[in-house]
Amino acid sequence: MDVQRLLHTADRISTWVGKIFAWLIVLLMLVVCIEVFKRYALNAPTAWIYDINNMMYGTLFMMCGAYTLAHDGHVRGDFLYGSMKPRTQATLDLILFIVFFLPGIGALTWAGWDYFNDSLAMREQTFNATPLPVYPFKFVIPVAGVIVMMQGLAEIIRCIVCLRTGAWPERLKDAEEMDVVAQQLAGSTYVDEEARRQAIDNAKRIDEAARQRGAGAGT
Repeated sequence: MDVQRLLHTADRISTWVGKIFAWLIVLLMLVVCIEVFKRYALNAPTAWIYDINNMMYGTLFMMCGAYTLAHDGHVRGDFLYGSMKPRTQATLDLILFIVFFLPGIGALTWAGWDYFNDSLAMREQTFNATPLPVYPFKFVIPVAGVIVMMQGLAEIIRCIVCLRTGAWPERLKDAEEMDVVAQQLAGSTYVDEEARRQAIDNAKRIDEAARQRGAGAGT
């Protein structure tokens, strides 16, 4: 498996997990709406609603972290980043990943596994009239840590590739967009092969410029 396929495989896993757990937004909305109706229309509040809301929101937040990283969606605080050359960007990213990301996510995963084991051993429950088990929710912590760590390692490989080649390897979403462009052009009878390749190259350059401007605009 070449490096680009490896990176896209990591992107696919993170994207797949993020899209699945994103449905918790819909479930969370339904639970809140039902609870508001029960509480104010029927005067029958649910004892465990606050706990289940926190668990669903926490799960959504943690399990979608790798998705955001895979799509380069985290906000950058340095407005100078976008004006840097790709190799300079890769150097900065690589340092930050090694110094902060790897120790931080490693500690989160390790501690999360300990929290889960302790919670499971005591069959930890919430403190309300209708207690809920806590250990399934705490199991999400190490699972999320592993997935984010996987995507972070893919980002480190991206940095290394950029340092070697001077250009960022394309992300999965960029490759899929280029596939759509290629399919649309392939179906046209008014575009020859040379013009088709030129259009795809132009689309890639426009996309790269847009991503650079987006990175520079992050605050």
